[in-house]
Amino acid sequence: MCPPSLQLSTVQSTNTRPMTEDDTIPDCVPSDTLSLAAYAHAFENLHPAILAHSLRVWLFANALARREGSEYANDRRMHLLFVACIFHDMGSCSAYNGPQRFEVEGADAAKQGFLAPHVSESDAHDVWVAIALHTSPGIAERISPLARLIRIAVIIDFKRPAAMRFTNDKEVEAIEAVFPRGEIEKVLGDAVVDQALGMENAEASDAKAPAATWAGVMVKSKRANPEWEGVNKAF
Repeated sequence: MCPPSLQLSTVQSTNTRPMTEDDTIPDCVPSDTLSLAAYAHAFENLHPAILAHSLRVWLFANALARREGSEYANDRRMHLLFVACIFHDMGSCSAYNGPQRFEVEGADAAKQGFLAPHVSESDAHDVWVAIALHTSPGIAERISPLARLIRIAVIIDFKRPAAMRFTNDKEVEAIEAVFPRGEIEKVLGDAVVDQALGMENAEASDAKAPAATWAGVMVKSKRANPEWEGVNKAF
């Protein structure tokens, strides 16, 4: 089943694997039109491992929101949480490989190309902030409730010790059984680094992955270990 269409005039698509009538939308995806369209767009553009990661992030974020009684567990706000989760790594795909940091490219894609005609400026900005700062520890957790949920869910999925108190082994096992991890660390790390190293010159590469950022640290590691084929040592 395919989701209802939206008039998303500026949304790009590489149609890496276009959705067809044979593709089933996961039961965990909210049933509102915006969430269904966001999932379809992610399905078409994200690497399968990154899509699965984004869905796990959604499930962790939604579970945490419900436990904490967050406004984003409410049906009236849940679509914002879902879009932030499903778009949080959208900047890693070729459709959104622009000159800005991958986090910013994904945030711009969500706000300007996807949400702008359909939600308030305030809500769209909250989603932008949550995506743009999801790799910024110590800031994302405090700048807004939505950014906090995304940040915690992301680091739960990467099993960072500081985040595991927000979940439990049973929940992690259940979510990973539905959406297996695959090689997400390698796939995502390589995608982010390859974008930066593929820029036309060193200045553009540095703008894409500034030195003090997560992407910048991984680029530095790749340059220091050019023959390494495993997960980026700085992931």
